[in-house]
Amino acid sequence: MQSYDVTAESTAPPSAVWALLLDARSWPSWSPIDALETGQSQGLSADGRDGVGAVRAFRTGKVVTKERITELEPGRRFAYEGAENPQLSDYRAAIELQELPGGGTRIRWHGTFSARFGMRWFLQRYLRRFMQDMATGLAEHAAQR
Repeated sequence: MQSYDVTAESTAPPSAVWALLLDARSWPSWSPIDALETGQSQGLSADGRDGVGAVRAFRTGKVVTKERITELEPGRRFAYEGAENPQLSDYRAAIELQELPGGGTRIRWHGTFSARFGMRWFLQRYLRRFMQDMATGLAEHAAQR
């Protein structure tokens, strides 16, 4: 089993960061993800507040991955698992939000996964960079709202 653990800080309050996490349609605007594939997603909320069980299909380049929301602790913890991913198996991740004493939010994005032999070293490095870009993009976008 491999893992990544990245953090970013935002001047935005946890509520602003949380709103972006729940709204799958916002993810391509603040992350390296190219698009939300609504036709391949299930259980998306029309009001941008996806709930537990929703499956979100995201496209990055030519690759579409599907992620199922498994846990929501409002304003604090957003957890999901890989429902379909051609490169990874047993993928589980969580985004934890912590309000900072002077205002703002610390974002911790961490996950575990298994990768095919021969791809492990590459995916370990790639995912850490990709997920750091996700956390940083989320922090910056929330601060601009």
